[in-house]
Amino acid sequence: PSDWTYVEAELRRQLGGNFLIYASSANSYTKTLAGVDVSGKRLADEVKQLVHNVESLTRISFLAHSLGGLFARHAISVLYSQDHDLTNARRGIKEKSLSPKPSIAGLEPVNFITLATPHLGVRGKNQLPMLLGVPLLEKLAPPIATILVRRTGRQLFLTDGRASKPPLLLRMASDCEDGKFISALAAFKFRIAYANVSYDHMVGWRTSSIRREIELVKPPRRSLDGYKHVVDVEYCPPVPSDGPTFPPKAAKSKETAQRISSSEEVAEYHDILEEEMIRGLQRVGWKKVDVSFHSALWPFFAHNNIHVKQEWLHNAGAGVVAHVTDHLKQQESSTLITSNL
Repeated sequence: PSDWTYVEAELRRQLGGNFLIYASSANSYTKTLAGVDVSGKRLADEVKQLVHNVESLTRISFLAHSLGGLFARHAISVLYSQDHDLTNARRGIKEKSLSPKPSIAGLEPVNFITLATPHLGVRGKNQLPMLLGVPLLEKLAPPIATILVRRTGRQLFLTDGRASKPPLLLRMASDCEDGKFISALAAFKFRIAYANVSYDHMVGWRTSSIRREIELVKPPRRSLDGYKHVVDVEYCPPVPSDGPTFPPKAAKSKETAQRISSSEEVAEYHDILEEEMIRGLQRVGWKKVDVSFHSALWPFFAHNNIHVKQEWLHNAGAGVVAHVTDHLKQQESSTLITSNL
């Protein structure tokens, strides 16, 4: 939770007593290595306990950084209920309402906000900027990552599970037997993805903004008035589709990707999956906010600047936090839960 000290303080200062600001501690340190699904379940359990303990809560929002955004996406699928009587449930009344609505942990979902989250994984070309696009480094990254970050690493590189089964991140772009992932996202009134356009050596612009390569255009260099380093805001409406698929060709290529780290077949596998994940996630609308620290004193700290991890070092992101806070101030929300990296 110490990563959120600045954000918590700003939210409390700007939002006052109408919000309960809660920073999750369910997935601190090495707990993040257990897998997105395991970490998501931990976060969901923590949210359930919080909601149980604070009976006055009626609405809920999530603000998550980096890997925490994937944990939060998995958690909301666990907490999702399709036909929940929001008002009567919180009052202890058992009669059914004439107009039940989707809920998250029995509460009305309002905002789902991610900051530099690898929504599409990290395996595609230039998706992990720290590798500088060097083919040899991109070839070596998957086996090293699976050792260093274990199960979570395999999921981020889309090589987890049996070859015949879609990887977790692809399943999380749909409603499937593992969870109502897209329905849970759709339940929120607002979905916002903040993305670093450059200098983020952990998470690339494409994966954090849920865009195809051809959709990345040169961003403005000038910040929006009042929000330093926030350079662009785009609303992307829902794009109807049948949702993502896992064609037999991808299953065959996944088996190859699990054995070797680089080949034309493996590259094609990731291209196929990236397109399928985008198609799935675009079934709901997103506001996409582009952030550029090109003029910051320490631009290479972009991944931690975006949420001001440590105020003395990462304070270039204060304008981004102000942008998030001002959005939340406009909403009649009473609960904010932050998911920790």
